Amino acid sequence: MSTEVQLDVVAVFSHPDDAELTMAGTLLKLKALGYRTGVLDMTRGEMGTRGTPEIRAKESLDAAGIMGLNARLNLEQPDGHITSNAETQQALIRTLRRHRPKVLFTSHWDDPHPDHAATCRVVREVARLATMRRYDEEVGLQAIKMPMIAHAVYSRLVIPSFIVDVSEFAEKKMEAIRAHASQFYSADSKEPTTRIAEKGFLSQIEDRMRYYGSLIGVDAGEPFYVREALNIEDPIALLTRSMNIYS
Repeated sequence: MSTEVQLDVVAVFSHPDDAELTMAGTLLKLKALGYRTGVLDMTRGEMGTRGTPEIRAKESLDAAGIMGLNARLNLEQPDGHITSNAETQQALIRTLRRHRPKVLFTSHWDDPHPDHAATCRVVREVARLATMRRYDEEVGLQAIKMPMIAHAVYSRLVIPSFIVDVSEFAEKKMEAIRAHASQFYSADSKEPTTRIAEKGFLSQIEDRMRYYGSLIGVDAGEPFYVREALNIEDPIALLTRSMNIYS
């Protein structure tokens, strides 16, 4: 997993399995389209009820291999205590300046998990700070152009700005999720049960993909919200892609 390669897209999430659960299908699709993809985990997941940071680090690399990521990074911020302080901002800014992504994916600011909401705030603040030439200039990393930010939709109260058709990649997404074996149901596990370790949880992830896919007339989809206005070159091409769901 390279720490220096230039990336087209970086998915920034709080814990080592968050990107897989929310948008592994999209990352797989982007990779298939020829884009250079990376995931940045803000923490090592050390506050998790199951597994250890060492186990989760190995699982993350296994999942990265399944998704074909060009880079899997970890900012090693304190799990359960992510905050937008100067140290966190500086660490993330330097990472973005090394990899120079065009697009950032992250969680939504209304996500019920405090770390997820905090990660969103950090990403939005840092994306702007990273464009400022005189910020942290003594390190010698060049300022970047402001990347576009898309937020993975968790709450049903958030209407997606767009849904990515991940039908071809749904099975591989579930394989990447299952690489984080310490976190999910196993009949042989002696560790405490958590919400995501319940027996039916992974089936619910598949159901969720099918639901969002049904909204655009495909088998599986992943939803995202964009706060900024989108610059569309061809509105007819965009809007007619979904005409089949009305027939």
